[in-house]
Amino acid sequence: MADLVIKSKAKINLGLNIVSKRSDGFHNLETFFYPLKLSDELRFSKSDKFSFQTDNKILIEENNNLIIQAKDALENLLETELHVNIYLRKNIPVGAGLGGGSSNAAATLLTLIKLFDLNLGQKELSEIALELGSDVPYFLNPVSAFAESRGEIITPINLNINKYLLIVNPGIHISTKWAFGRIAPKKTKISLKSFVEKDKIEIEDLISIATNDFEKIVFEHFPKVKEIKDKMMELGAIISMMTGTGSTVWGIFKEKEIAEKSEQYFKIKNYYTYSESPT
Repeated sequence: MADLVIKSKAKINLGLNIVSKRSDGFHNLETFFYPLKLSDELRFSKSDKFSFQTDNKILIEENNNLIIQAKDALENLLETELHVNIYLRKNIPVGAGLGGGSSNAAATLLTLIKLFDLNLGQKELSEIALELGSDVPYFLNPVSAFAESRGEIITPINLNINKYLLIVNPGIHISTKWAFGRIAPKKTKISLKSFVEKDKIEIEDLISIATNDFEKIVFEHFPKVKEIKDKMMELGAIISMMTGTGSTVWGIFKEKEIAEKSEQYFKIKNYYTYSESPT
């Protein structure tokens, strides 16, 4: 079989509410996942041994990233060695709340199953994905979706951001474990699940109630992230919010010119930026 080249998508969270603390130490949550065109590229080829290479310095220094963990999980389950070369061209910022690592893990699972014609059912695949991380099951089929429980119970929805989307990351790494260790469920909020049964979700309706419970914690410890959100609103965003546990912030703009000027402002500050236009 020839090399397999796979796109591994990023995502943002449109709202993230912590519902309750679970007995297993995890949290029940509600969120909307929204896939981006932004993606990493993974190349797989059979070999006589396993190797992993990447153009990302951070991941080169890691001995056990999620790509390797995904390969190892398949080997352990199926009791076989998978001799493969994997090369990752990294476009999604690392540790930014955009799901890059989880996306890479899901892409690795799906591609190795195809490359080696592995006999693995959907239930087993979903279980491995969840063991690797709460966001990994979503990336097995990254479409607009409502997620609950740990994030693994996923309901596809009809949602499209038909406006200009700007994403900004200041280069701050925020540990997911650190953030969840400081979060406390809130008693009163409107459930995001109320939107799920709608034939089509209008982004204006969703953002009118969506919030990210992690913003208060992150903003207190990392004020630069709050500054990005505040500046987006000052520059003309109709809504701005931190995605996931941070440190990336997204903003939605009605007008192309305002979105472009806003992106230029953050580029001058040497922040990572990414934008999408209506489709």
